[in-house]
Amino acid sequence: MNFHEIRFPETLSFGSVGGPERRTDVVTLANGHEERNAPWAHARRRYDAGLGLRSLDDIAALIAFFEARQGRLFGFRWKDWSDFRSCLPSGQISFEDQVIGLGDGAATGFQLTKTYRSGAQSYGRPISKPVASTVQVGIEQEILQEGVDYTLDAATGVVELSYAPEIGQRVVAGFEFDVPVRFDTDRIQTSVASFQAGEAPNVPVVEVRV
Repeated sequence: MNFHEIRFPETLSFGSVGGPERRTDVVTLANGHEERNAPWAHARRRYDAGLGLRSLDDIAALIAFFEARQGRLFGFRWKDWSDFRSCLPSGQISFEDQVIGLGDGAATGFQLTKTYRSGAQSYGRPISKPVASTVQVGIEQEILQEGVDYTLDAATGVVELSYAPEIGQRVVAGFEFDVPVRFDTDRIQTSVASFQAGEAPNVPVVEVRV
């Protein structure tokens, strides 16, 4: 896949707007009732990077990044400032933040996952672009040592344990993560005059599946 393992400059993404988008097909029946279907298993996030620009140097950095990605051709990492940790934004990462799997006595590979809960419902979001230096992994209440007890593929978010956890044992993890995205345009229009007057360019960014 055309993807560059590089993060969009944090100083430019800070102040951007965006968030998750779902697709729901709604059919209204003759009796007024509805049938609803969700063809997407996971949300797709969209952002506007233009609102994070504050100076002409920011525009120069944006253009350099855009040209290096060749517009929509290559994907890249994006820090979503509203949702980038396994814990609450104000919290501190702990290896017990998220349950990423249960041992079955055989499996050693586990995908990093963040679970969102509201009431009795929950949704598990696969995390494919963790920030490697922040990842902590454990089994039950025991923290593991990277390079000894497990390895991490930072390009896919898969944790490979050196041994299979026993049946029913919780594999847990804490981490920061990025969103895999690409530019959703092949053209960026900027105006020095309008930017200095307070008008930011439109720079759409959309999540990609990896």
